[in-house]
Amino acid sequence: MPEVAAQSAPVSLNGFVIVLIQFDICEEIRLDQLQQIISARIVQQPSLKHPAPGYIRYQRPPVVETIEPMVLESGERLDVEIKYYDYGIISVVLELPFSGDWETLVRLSSRWVWDVDFSAHAGRIVRQRLERAAPALVKPYTTEWLSEDYFIFHVQEMTDSPSASQMITADGSRIAQVVRGEVAALAEGEINEVLQSRISYYACDLAVIGWNCAFLYDTGPGADTAVQLLEYANSQLLEFRHYDELLTAELETVYDSLDNGTGLLARWRLARSATRLHTVLLDVVELTEHADNAIKFLSDMFSARLYKLAAARVGVPDYKDLVSEKIRTAEDLYRFMVDQFNQGRAFFLELTVVIILIIELVFLFRGKPF
Repeated sequence: MPEVAAQSAPVSLNGFVIVLIQFDICEEIRLDQLQQIISARIVQQPSLKHPAPGYIRYQRPPVVETIEPMVLESGERLDVEIKYYDYGIISVVLELPFSGDWETLVRLSSRWVWDVDFSAHAGRIVRQRLERAAPALVKPYTTEWLSEDYFIFHVQEMTDSPSASQMITADGSRIAQVVRGEVAALAEGEINEVLQSRISYYACDLAVIGWNCAFLYDTGPGADTAVQLLEYANSQLLEFRHYDELLTAELETVYDSLDNGTGLLARWRLARSATRLHTVLLDVVELTEHADNAIKFLSDMFSARLYKLAAARVGVPDYKDLVSEKIRTAEDLYRFMVDQFNQGRAFFLELTVVIILIIELVFLFRGKPF
């Protein structure tokens, strides 16, 4: 009888699913005051992939609070941490260990990305915690909070411990499905597009970054840096989205003021609009620099490259460009309104001088005898 080829055993994967849900709740959080209100700790600086003279450093590390686990309707029990960033972002970090084969991970990715409303669960948690933390919030937003969510599928152990190149060759299509949250097989072009956004430092680690999901193959300490940088990139995206909406609303108000007329009184009203616009500009520039410089990369070029890739994939540069363009537009409008106001004021002063001269001439001629 011909020898029957042995079927290869299914590949076993072990790791964690991490869900990041972030909310933009206020202009600033006083972290020192917050620590006195709640039981929390300062987050540790991100670990390095390798020994180096430089490191990644938070300008002001976020405050971390661990709370009771969350239980989903499916019965899954997730560990929960809340991170408070000084520039007004609250990040809810949910973590679930998993084990199984590739099909298990693909189905889990699809279900969590599309079917579970993590934002609603996290929103309820944040509102409960803010009842105590409210005194530490500066200018809390009363409208609906902007939010961002991101999913990280971290494979910590795998059968035969393949290298990154071996994993891409053998399982690249499945990695692409996980990053896209799709159960159905993807087209070759889409697979290649997903896998273009990959980065490795050692031969045995891999990060594939998507716009709302990432796949990590690394040790626990090795993945910590990627997780924190992905969290930071998404918090930046959230901040720039807020600035974009704020500037859009302010510019619409300015355009309405300009449409109300160009008469003398309208030009005087422009002074108030110009002052308000300039105040908003200063606030946006200050807050943008604050969020943009919240983390520093000192000599660790791999982490800087990883952050640049993550920021590009989630859309930080696109929103940053939008905000920069609207800042330039607002500055041009501010100068225009100031010029209009100055012209109106000069005209008013000239008119006043003419009226005074006319009055003086009238009294002068009336005082002459005929």
